[in-house]
Amino acid sequence: MSIDTTNGALPVTILGTGSYLPERVVTNDDIVARVPNTSAEWIESRTGILSRRYAAPDEAASDLAVHAARAALDQAGLAAERLDFVIVSTTTGDAPIPATSSLVQRALGAHQAACFDINIACTGFMSALAVARAFVALRPETKALVIGTDVYTRFVDFEDRATSVLFGDGAGAAVVGALPGAVPGAERGLLDIELVGRGDAHELISMEAGGSRRPASAETVADGGHLLRMQGRGVKDFVLDNVPGVLAGLLKRCGQEASDVHHFVPHQANGTLVTALAAASGLDGAHTHLPLRHSGNIGSASVPVALDEANRSGALRDGDLVLLAGFGAGMAVGAGLLRWSTPRGGR
Repeated sequence: MSIDTTNGALPVTILGTGSYLPERVVTNDDIVARVPNTSAEWIESRTGILSRRYAAPDEAASDLAVHAARAALDQAGLAAERLDFVIVSTTTGDAPIPATSSLVQRALGAHQAACFDINIACTGFMSALAVARAFVALRPETKALVIGTDVYTRFVDFEDRATSVLFGDGAGAAVVGALPGAVPGAERGLLDIELVGRGDAHELISMEAGGSRRPASAETVADGGHLLRMQGRGVKDFVLDNVPGVLAGLLKRCGQEASDVHHFVPHQANGTLVTALAAASGLDGAHTHLPLRHSGNIGSASVPVALDEANRSGALRDGDLVLLAGFGAGMAVGAGLLRWSTPRGGR
């Protein structure tokens, strides 16, 4: 489904970005000490990851989210009290109830904001961004805070080297609003967003227990039902078979080609997979941002953390064409094309 809400309205853009990675650094050597039948060289060659961050025992998804949110609000020059929406994408929220966004709202003091969670795993930030964009397009004075936050390291099986070597914890955020000073219909900001659902492939990534079908019990804990499971080969095939077409379709609708893209900001699934995806999508000429070398796969946080790092490093120039892509459990794909406008708060 395409989410094009321009129609001559004021451009909707990202007014500020922020991110947060926990303090604890876990290197490949640290992983090797815990995961059987692996080596630091194997991990780096197969994933491109050198280290990742683990949340402290007293840190949950909302805590990470609040750090990232404050950084984004600061760059946007916006007080939390002025937010109309707080939208949190996570599959590892603090608890089933209340929504993690409610905890973030309270911590920020965003007392006027409606808040809700989105659970579409690694595509969730893109879905949340689409929802925020639609709200702003309908009412240009709206300000929305979109956050991706995940603490996957609490749910990995350290007997499974295919998944345990990949994941880290983190959060990324973006403030979304109308582009200040822009004229209606200007080709700036978020040009278009595409969301695709493929529930027929839902079995590729799962965490089968803890919901209403298999409520938590001694049995579900004993049989590992609360741990993340992933069919690596199937996921790779899904990504390479589906994502390039979604990206190509999005670019075509916006009157652009892959060669026009300056920056590719994808979900940080796996370094070798992302490199293959960029090549399959004709994005060889774009700068593919890969903070996963020091963050690992951080789920919903992957895209906003990569975007924030690119923004704060000065890599993104005013007017650059930025292609965002999320993909993962569901299965689902979300992509967005952004004509970058440098936030007033700078880096």
